[in-house]
Amino acid sequence: MFTLTALVANVAQAEDSWTEFRGPNGTGISKTAKPPLSWSETENVAWKTPIAGRGWSSPVVEDGRVWLTTASEDGLSMSVICVDAKTGKVLHDKVLFENESPREIHVTNSYASCTPVLDGDRVYIHFGSYGTACLDAATAEKIWERRDLPCHHWRGPGSSPIIYGDLLIVHYDGFDFQYIVAFDKQTGKTVWKKDRIDLFDTDDGDQKKAYGTPAIFEIDGRPQLISPYAKTAIAYDPLTGEELWWVQYKQHSTANRPLYNGELVFIGTGFGKGSVIAVDPHGAKGNVTEERIVWEQSRSMPSKPSQLLIEGRIYSVADKNGVVSCIDAETGDVLWQDRAGGTYSASPVAADGKIYLCNEDGQTTVIAPTDSWKVLAENQLDAGCMGTPAPVGDSLYLRTKTHLYRLSGNSE
Repeated sequence: MFTLTALVANVAQAEDSWTEFRGPNGTGISKTAKPPLSWSETENVAWKTPIAGRGWSSPVVEDGRVWLTTASEDGLSMSVICVDAKTGKVLHDKVLFENESPREIHVTNSYASCTPVLDGDRVYIHFGSYGTACLDAATAEKIWERRDLPCHHWRGPGSSPIIYGDLLIVHYDGFDFQYIVAFDKQTGKTVWKKDRIDLFDTDDGDQKKAYGTPAIFEIDGRPQLISPYAKTAIAYDPLTGEELWWVQYKQHSTANRPLYNGELVFIGTGFGKGSVIAVDPHGAKGNVTEERIVWEQSRSMPSKPSQLLIEGRIYSVADKNGVVSCIDAETGDVLWQDRAGGTYSASPVAADGKIYLCNEDGQTTVIAPTDSWKVLAENQLDAGCMGTPAPVGDSLYLRTKTHLYRLSGNSE
């Protein structure tokens, strides 16, 4: 039986790598990495490798290899790419799925926006309903695949898979179907499948979509899968899919990954005047919307980028105007706000006492998590960043719209 001790051990081990979307359990924080403070196209670039096609998935790193996905602009082919972390050499570039008639996607999305998850000798790749595959990490050969799960993603898929024990857990929150599946990670067989509770109060498919990736926390001595989707976030038992409690909100197309500080769960609610809510999960059962939402903050909150939780404060960057916020995690009060500028899809990451904010125009603003707005550096690359970067070791692995970079050097 997989235990909570094993979960803690897995998270601790992952801190020396970056094995899933937003790193160890989706926190966006590396406790060990010391990436550079400054860079440009000619400064602190260890290597720069072109990536063909169009894909917004984030790079993940383990055992000296960087993995990411890409797809053709029209979605007819979907591929996995593996790059040597030290040299930037492409080790594998393999088409995994071909599609006869892929559905149209939103202009800001790609057909390869779901981030892989790494698990030692196996790599798990997800393209929404177009296909999920388990690969051998040494050869990139398929061990199993699933292409039989229906979901009209409408604007395109975006939720990333996660691993819990022997399970690979995946969201399918589309225009027509909304459910979660837990696969046996060894065989690909379905262990459990759970339809979402219909709390939408609408027949508009756009209002039923979501792009969120869940996270698993130990709450009241048991694991809880905190799983936001359109208009609702539900806590499940990750081993069975049993619904434990839920909260409702007005927004849809949720993309943020939830966070937890041991007392409150923090959930970004998505598009349509997005907000961040803090929920008291302890002893919660059923619909706890009225009694368990401790605070809600909607002033310049993001719809796409996830938040950071650092020493009792929540840091976020708004999609459209680049407003950076620092919020008191206990009260929800805005402590300060300032403007980094630009448009953001990538989530901020933190390492070595610094926060990295990468925008869609190629600029990364590095700030200090302090009592006031403090810019440490502003760095510019030729192309913009859509996926969240990965801080590992002395490097930042950053994917732009055209290239994958290993940025390494000055960390002072």
